[in-house]
Amino acid sequence: MNLPSINRIAVFVIVILLVIPVGLAAQRLKDKNKQEKKEVHWLIRLLYGDESKPSQDAELNVGSPFRTINLSKQWKFHIGDDKKWLSPSYNDSKWERIKVPSSWENQGFHGYDGYAWYRIHFDGRTLEKNQTHFLIPGIIDDVDVAYLNGQVVGKSGSFPPKYRTAYHWTRRYYIPGRMINFEGNNVVAIRVYDHHGRGGITGGNPGIYSSFNRENLLQDLYGEWKFINRDIREASKANYEDSSWREILVPSRWENQGYRSYDGIGWYRKSFTLNFVPEDGKNYFLLLGKIDDLDVAYLNGQRIGSTLDKRHAWKKYKTWSILRVYKIPKGLLKVNGINTIAVQVIDKGGLAGIYEGPIGIIDEENLTRTIR
Repeated sequence: MNLPSINRIAVFVIVILLVIPVGLAAQRLKDKNKQEKKEVHWLIRLLYGDESKPSQDAELNVGSPFRTINLSKQWKFHIGDDKKWLSPSYNDSKWERIKVPSSWENQGFHGYDGYAWYRIHFDGRTLEKNQTHFLIPGIIDDVDVAYLNGQVVGKSGSFPPKYRTAYHWTRRYYIPGRMINFEGNNVVAIRVYDHHGRGGITGGNPGIYSSFNRENLLQDLYGEWKFINRDIREASKANYEDSSWREILVPSRWENQGYRSYDGIGWYRKSFTLNFVPEDGKNYFLLLGKIDDLDVAYLNGQRIGSTLDKRHAWKKYKTWSILRVYKIPKGLLKVNGINTIAVQVIDKGGLAGIYEGPIGIIDEENLTRTIR
């Protein structure tokens, strides 16, 4: 090999030795920036849920909740599955204690896939009755249903046999004031199913969160509604038979309740008796929170509101961020008998459904205060 060839090889080696460290440094910087973005997105998910449009939903989120009760601590834990464990009176004194948040694999249950339950007590006297409260248990791998004092407050994913994971969702469950014992002991019980890999309450800042925005609802309509993921025109009728429909929690995206890949039309229905007597001369409104993307709302078979007029420019109007406030025609509410709400939701792609409150009936006097 002649001398020029050796010189060229030497120069090539030197260049490589110089380029590799620069490339590694650039990659480390890129990874750092990516991690910082991930941490920022995690904070957004904690406060506002795991949204595909965080800047839109986040800036218009009602409440800005703060953690009133810290639940990042030791919880009672038991593998297996028994519905009696949701009862607030169940004696869990012999259960294991495990740290939350942290996967159960890291705490002596390595390799366990299947069902398990978490339980924890908190003192309701630390909460203010005039605030709105949420249970935010954090990130759960894979599926869960959460109970407060024996009543469902939220669920994400679908349990077998129609399994659907929701491991990437930060749970945020609204707690109706009627469920809270403001005078003493309350019990949170969470049923979890892990399909494979890590399991349990794995991340986030678990706690009871509160907001100063009180929802002065005369009729609280949070909770379980009937739902079907197809278009049925007759579903708007008050007497339509919906007993075969699945139950879905409102407010919550339908993606994290078993319809992860569904885009299109879905129907929601809710039947109830009035908790109040409408007064003559007063105006009442149906609040349906925020709906992604478009909707048509019916009360007792009569259409009372819609965003379909914006269907050709729904992105321009950001229809998913509009708070639905529909005036109820006088005399439409049944004082004696069953009232039925039916909502047709049209999803244009991505996340969907009635995903954020307030959900209920309110009078004109409290409407402005609640929206603000």
